Amino acid sequence: MSMHTQTSVSGFIASDPQLSETAKGDARFYARFGQEHYRREADGSFTELETTFHNMVMFGRSAQHAHDRFAKGDKFLAEGYTRTPEYERDGTMVEGEEEFVAKRIGHDVARTRYQVDRATRREASERSTVGFESTEPTRSSSAPAMGM
Repeated sequence: MSMHTQTSVSGFIASDPQLSETAKGDARFYARFGQEHYRREADGSFTELETTFHNMVMFGRSAQHAHDRFAKGDKFLAEGYTRTPEYERDGTMVEGEEEFVAKRIGHDVARTRYQVDRATRREASERSTVGFESTEPTRSSSAPAMGM
């Protein structure tokens, strides 16, 4: 079976994320995001180029989760696809600005300090394995994970 791949983007949330509803009543997450660009020079150094800004949307339960977990300035990685939305203005169809439609999103572990709370997952697995005793030590989730 072949490997499933999708388009991905990385960057930082550049605006305060907004949560709204679609015409069908589904949650819709929207944020502007920035991408920093660099050029590698012949001597091995890097020159910072102009940062570009783009639109990102997400729909459904994932949109609600993203709105709860992301704030302006957060570094992220997202998987999804790009599209150019069309809408009607004064009776004419107009193309909007290209946007990234995220299906999945997470904080960039190489650029974000955070803690992982595995309590819910651990409690669920303990309930489903009644009578099972592990000989492995339980890992503490209190130590923060840190990227470089």
